[in-house]
Amino acid sequence: MGLRNIEVRVRGRRAAQNRLMRRPGFGTINPSGGLYGGWRRFGALSWKTLSREEIYRGAVFTVFEQTSAGPEGREGTFQVLEARDWAVVVPLLRMEREAQFLMVRQYRHGSDESSLEFPGGVIEDEEAPEKAAARELAEETGWIPSVLLHAGTVFPNPAIQSNRFHVYLALDPYPAVDRNLDEDEVVDALLMPAKAVHDGMGEGELSHALMATALFLAEKCMLKHGIAAY
Repeated sequence: MGLRNIEVRVRGRRAAQNRLMRRPGFGTINPSGGLYGGWRRFGALSWKTLSREEIYRGAVFTVFEQTSAGPEGREGTFQVLEARDWAVVVPLLRMEREAQFLMVRQYRHGSDESSLEFPGGVIEDEEAPEKAAARELAEETGWIPSVLLHAGTVFPNPAIQSNRFHVYLALDPYPAVDRNLDEDEVVDALLMPAKAVHDGMGEGELSHALMATALFLAEKCMLKHGIAAY
C-alpha cells in the first residue's frame, strides 16, 4: 500500500471518530476533570425516582422495581437489589521463607463449585466495617489481626446493587479464639503462598470476582505502606 493511500485511510478514520464524538452525550474527560470539546455529560446526570415497589424479599437481599426519569425526558423501569454492605479481609502473614495469605475454602451454591476466598461476610446493623472485617476473620478462621488497614471500598455491581464492598488488609494475624461458624457454614481455613494466590487469581477455585477486587485493593494498600509480599 502506498503512502498516499495510508494517509487517506487515516484521515477517513479520524473523520469517523470526529463524527462519533460530536454525538450528544459523547465526551472525553481531560486530566483536570473537565471535558474536551464541550460535549454534554448525560452519563453523569442523576435519574429521579418516580415510583418504587418491593417485588421480592429474601434472607440475603430485597428486590425493588422502580420507575425513574432521566435526561431529555427519558423514563425507564429498573430493578435494584438492596442488601447490607459486605466486608472482606485479606490476611497477610509476613513469614521468613515466603509470605502467606490466610484463606477459606467453601462450596458456593450459585456456581455449584468450591471457592477459595478471603474471609468476609455481611456487616451487621450499627456495626463499623472494620469491626465486621475483624469479626469475620475471627469467626471463620479463629485468627485475629495484629494491624488492620482499610484498603478500599467499592460497589460490587452498581448497575443493579446498592450495597458497598469494604476491603481490609490484616497484617500478621495470629490464632487466638475458637471459630464460630453459622449453622449452614462449612468452611476450611488454610494458609496459601501469597505469590501463588497472586499468580492464580482468576482461575479455578480463585475465580470469585470480588476476591480479585479484594486482592487488587490489598496490593495497592501494601504498595502505599511499603509492604512487600512477593
